[in-house]
Amino acid sequence: MPIFMDRHNVPGITAKDVAEVHQADIKHQDEFGCKVLTYWFDENSGIAFCLIDAPEKNAVIDLHKAAHGVVPNQIIEVQGNLVQAFLGRITDPEKPGNSAEPELNIINETAIRTIIYVEFKPDLIMKYKTGKEKASGIVNDYYEQIHQTMKQQGCRKIKDTDDGFIASFISESDAVKCAKNILNKFIEHNRKNPSKEIIVSIGISTGAPVTEKDELFGGTIQEAKKLSYIASSDQIVVSSLLTVMNTGGTFIKTLKPDEEKFLYGLMDLMENHWNQSGFGIPDYSSRIGVSQSQLYRKTTALFGQSPNEFIRGFRLRKALKLIEKRKGNISEIAYESGFSNPSYFTQCFQKRFGLLPSEYESLVT
Repeated sequence: MPIFMDRHNVPGITAKDVAEVHQADIKHQDEFGCKVLTYWFDENSGIAFCLIDAPEKNAVIDLHKAAHGVVPNQIIEVQGNLVQAFLGRITDPEKPGNSAEPELNIINETAIRTIIYVEFKPDLIMKYKTGKEKASGIVNDYYEQIHQTMKQQGCRKIKDTDDGFIASFISESDAVKCAKNILNKFIEHNRKNPSKEIIVSIGISTGAPVTEKDELFGGTIQEAKKLSYIASSDQIVVSSLLTVMNTGGTFIKTLKPDEEKFLYGLMDLMENHWNQSGFGIPDYSSRIGVSQSQLYRKTTALFGQSPNEFIRGFRLRKALKLIEKRKGNISEIAYESGFSNPSYFTQCFQKRFGLLPSEYESLVT
């Protein structure tokens, strides 16, 4: 059967109250073909998350209605192995031996996690000069180093992405310390090997496992990814929700809430319209609710680029992926990436990455 995780916003109730609700769910689980696995609850936030093996989503709702009437605010389907990896368990923790409530296993454990999104950008010129296999070998060596660094810093999960890693931490400070160690490794590598640079960008966000997204920690992961997108090669960009301070060494850039809102809004728009050549600056400014002059000021202040430069760069990175996946010839990919002229696309690509699209295509075939 599928596994579901739900979210209950229940401010003001105690951990004992939630333990009693959990017991009521277990008492009624067989009536609905469910198996109640465990839950997380933090009295400070008043948010509970239940993990239930059930035949369908509605069975979870019906179970809660029959047991106590507290229906969830959101429900998503999850994979047990990812819950285990991100949150550390999929069953109830062991009951303390000296519990004041011997009949209840009272859990007061937050499910909030700090997520770091690490994206590798191996320099295309390194691939061009050293060859794909040697460049891949260098990157793989560093992948292993990063895995070890994350584990040493108390990482709950290392999840591979196409271009890097996602890691989950209970502690904000552990996440930031790990990110600093990772970035410093690459800064040192690039200092010693200027012709074989591996650029890494890191974003850090914090959040709950169940939000309006349909995947576990989906919202937090997407936020961390967007933050990593604007991080420079010697910088870690963190969400305004984090309370970390820059303590010297690696530079930490903490976004303000209004900057964060602008970034997320702009990148959501670009994800939806990046391949539409006719969707231009007037459309972006209108959709995001600012004037064109405000759009220019905000993008240059936050990204160090004009809106046109930022949008063009976004499209070029999408083009890289299309080339890697062989989604057509270079002219077709130019149009698919939102460029109205293949020659201009080639010119922009070469200026940005230092080689022609066709040369990059030869590296990934």
